Amino acid sequence: MIKAENIRKSFGTLEVLKGVSLEVKPSEVVSIVGQSGAGKTTLLQILGTLSAMDSGGLSIDGVQVGTLGDNELSDFRNRRIGFVFQFHHLLPEFTALENVMIPALIAQRSRSEAEQEAKRLLEMMNLGERLGHKPSALSGGEQQRVAIARALINHPALLLADEPSGNLDSRNREEIHSLFFRMREELGQTTIIVTHDDGLASMADRKITMRDGLIL
Repeated sequence: MIKAENIRKSFGTLEVLKGVSLEVKPSEVVSIVGQSGAGKTTLLQILGTLSAMDSGGLSIDGVQVGTLGDNELSDFRNRRIGFVFQFHHLLPEFTALENVMIPALIAQRSRSEAEQEAKRLLEMMNLGERLGHKPSALSGGEQQRVAIARALINHPALLLADEPSGNLDSRNREEIHSLFFRMREELGQTTIIVTHDDGLASMADRKITMRDGLIL
């Protein structure tokens, strides 16, 4: 699903990634751990095509992303990559259902199709009774589950999560952790998770440790 080869990235004179290579199989759940400054989030941003690498190669779902123009890359990102962050970034003026539908509408799927798929995903997240609620009326755990449903609406090849449970209490954190593995079982979802949570990291199929811009 992912083949990254010798990825390097610097910010000014600071070399953040020093030649990172990584392969991830379809339906694999991989965690990335390491101290702050190790390069985890920078790597995740490059894998998500949010940031450009200085050198190296990156293939996602058979596509060499470095060959894509700006518009092609934006379309690829919208359709093939889902993102979950520590803070849910839901739009406060929209309901849970509407928030989940937005990426599908951007991808020019019909409103009826987007609504049907959003309802299915929210029900999968045990939020079937909360479709019409705006984010302010949802708990932190519910908001994060809405964000995960939003990330899945376009059936992405790859789901990238950056500290997805870092802002939650222990009960909601455990629910979110188990959800990633349910998605793999039910949807065959390939997932990479950057986390400081040892429990979540250890649940993954593979735990990768980074230090000083390299994978150990």
